[in-house]
Amino acid sequence: MKNYSYIGISFVILVFGIWAVPKIVDRFTKPRLAKIGKVPEFSFTNQNQKTITNKSYHNKVYIVEFFFTTCPSICPIMNQNMVKIQDQFFGNPNLGIASLTIDPITDTPEVLKEYAIQYKITNPNWNLLTGNKETIYKFANSGFNLYVGENTEVEGGFEHSGFFALVDKEGNIRSRYDEQGNPIIYYNGLGDDGVKMLKEDIKLLL
Repeated sequence: MKNYSYIGISFVILVFGIWAVPKIVDRFTKPRLAKIGKVPEFSFTNQNQKTITNKSYHNKVYIVEFFFTTCPSICPIMNQNMVKIQDQFFGNPNLGIASLTIDPITDTPEVLKEYAIQYKITNPNWNLLTGNKETIYKFANSGFNLYVGENTEVEGGFEHSGFFALVDKEGNIRSRYDEQGNPIIYYNGLGDDGVKMLKEDIKLLL
C-alpha cells in the first residue's frame, strides 16, 4: 500500500510540475504592460471621408502615430514599419491603426487615400486621419505628450517623433517596462527592436 501511495504522490507532483513550470516561466519571460493613461475623446475624418472616433476602435487593440504625407525623413520609415505590423496580423479584425496627419491643410482625405494606396495599406481598421490642426496638435501634445509642431527651419516644415503608442481594448495607453522597471511609454517606430517589442505586446493584448 505504501508503494502505491508513493507512486500516487509522485504522479501528482509530476502533473503539477508539468502544469506549473510553463506558468512560472511565462511569469518571468512575458513582459508586463504598464497603464500610461486613457486616450482622450476624439473625432477625426479618415481617408474614406468617414468620421472616426474612440468608438470606432472599441474592443480593438490599436496603434497611434503622428505623421504627414510630404515628410521627407522619418515618416516613410515609420509607415513601412507599420505596414510590417499590419502584415504580421493580417486578417485579425481586432487590430487597428490610427495615423494622424500634422499637416491637415495639405493632407485632405483624397491625399490620404492616395498615400494609403502608395503604402499598400489594406487593414480596414487602419485609418489615416485629418481634421482641425489645433485639435490634432492638442491631441498629440496634451493627450499623448508626443510633441508635434511647425518649424520652418527643419526639413519638411514640421516636427514630430518617431514613436508609436499602443492602446488596449479599453482605450488605455499601454507599454512594457525597461530593465530598470520603468515604463518605456512609447515604442520606437524607426528601429527593428521597437517594432519587434510592439508586435510581442500586441499579441499579449489581443
